[in-house]
Amino acid sequence: MSLPASPVATTSQLYESALSLATARVPRVSPDDTVDAARQALHGQDHDSLSHLVVLDGERFVGILTIEGLMSAAGDSLIGQVMDADPPRVAPGIDQEVAAWQAVRHQEAALAVVDAGGRFLGMIPPHRLLAVVLQEHDEDMARVGGFLKSTDQARQSGEEPVWMRFRHRVPWLLVGIAGAMLAADIVSWFEHQLSALVMIAFFVPGVVYLADAVGTQTETVVVRALSVGVPLRRMVWREVLTGLAIGIAVALLSWLLVSWRWSDPRLALGVGVALFFACAIASAVAMLLPWVLSRRGLDPAFGAGPLATVIQDLLSIVIYFLVVTVVMAGAPS
Repeated sequence: MSLPASPVATTSQLYESALSLATARVPRVSPDDTVDAARQALHGQDHDSLSHLVVLDGERFVGILTIEGLMSAAGDSLIGQVMDADPPRVAPGIDQEVAAWQAVRHQEAALAVVDAGGRFLGMIPPHRLLAVVLQEHDEDMARVGGFLKSTDQARQSGEEPVWMRFRHRVPWLLVGIAGAMLAADIVSWFEHQLSALVMIAFFVPGVVYLADAVGTQTETVVVRALSVGVPLRRMVWREVLTGLAIGIAVALLSWLLVSWRWSDPRLALGVGVALFFACAIASAVAMLLPWVLSRRGLDPAFGAGPLATVIQDLLSIVIYFLVVTVVMAGAPS
């Protein structure tokens, strides 16, 4: 009934592949075996995991049966009648994070590794899946929440003395001061427009705030998604499209409110269009900047927030004044 265990890992396999996590030392039964026979076969056997029995037709994987299902089934039932004939399975070369997410999505505690021909190669037991989930969670939170390469760096940043914290943070805040000076210069470029219509200045804080808020929301959503196994590449375009949708919604609402409150359709149109562009690019900036800093060997744990804020604020101000200038160009002075 049981097949001899065969090695499941070879030197040609990727280090973090599904196959590297799998073990062949698990109980194996045939779909034609009875439940009683399967129970008896477990006695005196040494296995890496007893949570699931692998059901094989020769070497071909046909299903699994949990130990709970085995113990609760009638003794004279056939394994093929009580097994799960369509359990989740993964290819041997698939990344361990994808394999773990596959198990979570199907609410399975273990995962079979099967080759293209349907041959059973091994089972990833529950404790190894849990270890992968915890490891990937730490890596994702460190990379996206702290934007670091490892949890060791994250721990070091949290435990370093005051003078080191000061040394790491102040240079980035100086960038913020430089950004504030540049923002003042940008506003001064539009002095003529402000002199013609002081009301234009009323909406600068709102445009800047909303763009920053959209960027912050993007960072939060990405961190939460990564913590449950969703890879970043699956979220990039969704977040970009979400930023566009939010920009449209905020623009329409602002256009209506400004038109109603200040009775100036041109100004309302300028504010709405500016908010659309500012919010639309905020998501892209929030995802792209930390990645760029990390690729250049800088520690974005300290720089991503201040630098992202400066860039988003400057872009928002430039966009707002340019749009308002174009829209108000035909307005009577």
